Amino acid sequence: MITLADINPADVAALLARHELQLQIVPDGEAIPGSYWGEREAGLIGSTVYARSDTPVHSLLHEAAHLIVLPPERRAQVHTDATDSVEEEDAVCVLQALLGDEIPGVGRDRILADMDEWGYTFRLGSARAYFEHDADAAWQWLIVRGLAHRP
Repeated sequence: MITLADINPADVAALLARHELQLQIVPDGEAIPGSYWGEREAGLIGSTVYARSDTPVHSLLHEAAHLIVLPPERRAQVHTDATDSVEEEDAVCVLQALLGDEIPGVGRDRILADMDEWGYTFRLGSARAYFEHDADAAWQWLIVRGLAHRP
């Protein structure tokens, strides 16, 4: 599973900055603020995504995607859990793979594989199958909001 230590954090920070978000790197061994899952998983508070060097990139992108889909006024209210909407959660799963393409050395294929390794579950059995064949509503959700263009 690819982690923040395996890539250039400046690439991630630049990606997040394009969406008016900040990356805050947490020192190794410290708890990650705003982490829903704890351990090494990314966290979010307001417009900041928190990660350590051992944070999986898919986790960081998933949490960032939660913030990207929110209007700025809602971002300010976020702490740890960004949504209770199934539609938004589905869209975030697609968006995190798309964001993987924007980071050198990562790409959507790696993100989708790491999602499977982490334990995401999808009706068709894999993140790739969901992304390619079962995410029509999620794609539409993103397209309507100007966040994606379906290939």
